[in-house]
Amino acid sequence: MGRIITSRDNAAIKALRALVKDSREIKRQGRTLIDGPHLLECYRRRIGSPALIVVSESGSGKPEIAGLLADCPGAEVMTVADGLFRDLSGVATPVGILGVIDVPPTPDDDIRGRCVMLDAVQDAGNVGAILRTAAAAGIGDVVLGPGCAGAWTPRVLRAAQGAHFSLRLREDCALETMVRRFRGESLAAMAGQGESLFGLNLSGDIAWIFGNEGSGIAPGLAGLATRRVTIPLASSTESLNVAAAAAVCLFETKRQRDLRGGRK
Repeated sequence: MGRIITSRDNAAIKALRALVKDSREIKRQGRTLIDGPHLLECYRRRIGSPALIVVSESGSGKPEIAGLLADCPGAEVMTVADGLFRDLSGVATPVGILGVIDVPPTPDDDIRGRCVMLDAVQDAGNVGAILRTAAAAGIGDVVLGPGCAGAWTPRVLRAAQGAHFSLRLREDCALETMVRRFRGESLAAMAGQGESLFGLNLSGDIAWIFGNEGSGIAPGLAGLATRRVTIPLASSTESLNVAAAAAVCLFETKRQRDLRGGRK
């Protein structure tokens, strides 16, 4: 098993803990943490082996973890004491393995096809759920404006369950500029305002815009959208959670595209 790191003052442990505690460190270091066998396997299958794998002392003897290590023969392996691993994992009962991966470079080309734009969606669980839904609905690009939870933070990565590795992500983007440049329809999802989702033709190139959990889409951004769209709800209900609203909109888009023979 080799040397087990037990000190919180270890330089490598300090650098990894910084990735958990401060999203700015993710940008500064250009790397992040993926926690657990599922995310590690998703990354390995789609991207390749992480540069570094961190294993807890108790996890090092688990057959599942041994199998993952065997599938990543080029990765450096660091074994740490269980207490240190819990600090890095951030979950109550960690499985005992995480990977350190490079954050992909931001795409610099124009978006074509279908995409999602998020305006100050602050909750990490919501951002991760939207990324997961976008990937499942066949969306290629997701654009996060200022004020969104960091796309590559461990909490968002856990919530997205591997969706990151099939999406092209842009962060801290000026959404108004992105909407102006988009060569299709831009649809602002609004609570109780606009045209019914189920009366629209959604088969073309579409940029869906979803807004902040409390205040919705900024008025200036909503004003640039081609259409304002609402999901018809029961009269006793005012709105949906942003992640739930995104799921309804994106899968209605996918349904229509599939019916018209555009399934991918």
